[in-house]
Amino acid sequence: MKYDPDAAPSTPREQLEILSALPPARITRTTPLLFVHGAYSAAWCWQEHFLAFFAAAGFASYAISLSGHGKSRGRKILDQLSIDDYVRDVEEAAAGLRVPPVLIGHSMGGFVVQKVLERRIAPAAVLMCSVPPQGLMASAVGLMFSKPGLMSELGSVMSGSGASRKALKSALFAQPVSDEDLNRYFQMSQLESHRALWDMAMFNLPQTHRIKKTPLKIIGAQRDHLIAPSLVEMTARNYGTEAEIFADMGHGLMLERDWKKPAQSILDFLTAKGL
Repeated sequence: MKYDPDAAPSTPREQLEILSALPPARITRTTPLLFVHGAYSAAWCWQEHFLAFFAAAGFASYAISLSGHGKSRGRKILDQLSIDDYVRDVEEAAAGLRVPPVLIGHSMGGFVVQKVLERRIAPAAVLMCSVPPQGLMASAVGLMFSKPGLMSELGSVMSGSGASRKALKSALFAQPVSDEDLNRYFQMSQLESHRALWDMAMFNLPQTHRIKKTPLKIIGAQRDHLIAPSLVEMTARNYGTEAEIFADMGHGLMLERDWKKPAQSILDFLTAKGL
C-alpha cells in the first residue's frame, strides 16, 4: 500500500513519521485507524503486517512513530520525553485526520492510548499486551522471577549498553522467527526514554475513572513474558470488560507467525461496532 499525501494526516512528515496504507479502492470505511507502537520500537512494527491487512479490509490505516522514535523529531532529546509528550504526539496525528480515529496501542502504546482516553473519547480503542493502568511495577516483579536473564538484558538496554538478538527474541516471540527477520527487527529497535519508563512505573498512571465511554477491546498473549496474561486480564477488569488471550503467542503479537489471529479478532470487533 502506497503513502497517499491527500489522505494522510496533515502533520509535516519531517516532524512526526507517519506510515500509512490505504484501501485499494480509496477509503471504503469512514473511520481511520491510528496505531501506536511500544517502547524500543517505532511505526515500522505495524508496517510488517497490520497496516496492509486493515487497508485491505477497507480502513485507512496509519502508524505513528512517537517523538524520539523512528524518523520522528526528538531523537537527540529522547530521555527528556515524557508519556505526556507521547500523548500529545497521538493527539497531533489524530487531529490531522478527517475524522477521529480508532486508537490501537501495543505495550507502552497501549498505556499512551489509555492516557489519551482520559482527555477525549475515541470511536473505539484496542489495547494489545498493554502496560496495565497500575503501571510497570507488577510486570517488572513478575519478570524478575520468571525470566531473570531477560530482566538483566532489559536493564542493559535501559543503561544504554544494548541488548542481544537472543533477548529480543525472548522478549517478543513465542513462535518461530527467521534469522533474517530477527536481524531486521534488531536493527530497527532503539533506546527508550527513561523519563517515559518512570512515568509508566509510578509517576503518571492512567486515571481509569475518566476512561468510560470509549468501547475497548483488550488482548494479550499466553506466552508473553513482559506483560503476563494475568496483567492483561487485570486491565480488562479495570475497564469492565473481558480480555482475549491468544494461545502460544508472545508479546510481539503483530510480528508473530500467527499475527492474523489477533488482527482478525480486532477486525471483527471493529465491524461489530459498526466501524
